[in-house]
Amino acid sequence: MRTSQPARRRHFLPFALISSVALLLTSCGAGSGDASAGGGSGDAAEAARIPTTDVVSGIQKDPAAAELLPAGVTHLTIAYSVGGTPPGTSYLDDGKTLVGQDVDFANAIAKVLGIRLDKQEASFEAILPALGSGKYDLGAGNFGVTEARRKTIDFVTYINDGQGFAARKDSKLGRVTELKQLCGLDIATGAGTTFEATLEQNEHVCADAGEKPYKVQTYSETGALWSSLQQGRSDVVMSTINGLRYSVAQQPGLKFLNEFHRLDVGFAFKKGTKLAPAFQAAVNKLISDGTYRKILDKWGTAGSAIKESQISPPELRS
Repeated sequence: MRTSQPARRRHFLPFALISSVALLLTSCGAGSGDASAGGGSGDAAEAARIPTTDVVSGIQKDPAAAELLPAGVTHLTIAYSVGGTPPGTSYLDDGKTLVGQDVDFANAIAKVLGIRLDKQEASFEAILPALGSGKYDLGAGNFGVTEARRKTIDFVTYINDGQGFAARKDSKLGRVTELKQLCGLDIATGAGTTFEATLEQNEHVCADAGEKPYKVQTYSETGALWSSLQQGRSDVVMSTINGLRYSVAQQPGLKFLNEFHRLDVGFAFKKGTKLAPAFQAAVNKLISDGTYRKILDKWGTAGSAIKESQISPPELRS
């Protein structure tokens, strides 16, 4: 979903620097770094803030939903994008246990369908292309449903999240309702995301307004993204609404600006998958029996609740 721009600044920090930044941010109350990058006291402090309430183990198999699975399916391989701030997927301080909202939803669905999940870790930008090759059966990483993605990916929705902005408290920015308010600023965001695509597709707004263009800085690791804002190398962060709210609550000196564009979020599958009806039924079962709300309450994301799951709905327009 990226458009190559020769002048664009790409920031893919080396492993050692990522680890240092993650620890630095955690020590000052930031969101999670990548706990798999080595562990340490900072990671343990972050893990202590991650909710660990068990909302999944008591779920029973639902025969009606399980019947919708293709014949012979007993286990699936799921790829998680790991390293984001909660409610995104991260590790506990043991460096092995994956936790996050997506993990809880996937585990709950597996219980409903009576299947086993083989959990794999992959970078956010690598998951969707790998679905078509069959490397993974499904992907989870707060994947927003967009028209561009619907051309090659099928989705089963389970929450509504979307795009938003955050800045340092000393920023003069208030509510950002249009991208031309960001002209002349440096914007940090995740590589391969809908945020990057939105910014690239609308680069013309500043020229149209006779203003200096904004500059997009992309990062493959969340700790590095927030470090760029805290250290003044960027002026604004564009990311998920829920992730921004959590990070701003944990980090001093930052403010959440506003929700910019809501998107349905879903588990991602290769186009034409036969797994979608079973997963849709499983999500709807979780909604009807109250487990769905327990998961949202655990992660503080009740504002992202949906009334029912859909298969590859049209992109929300707002």
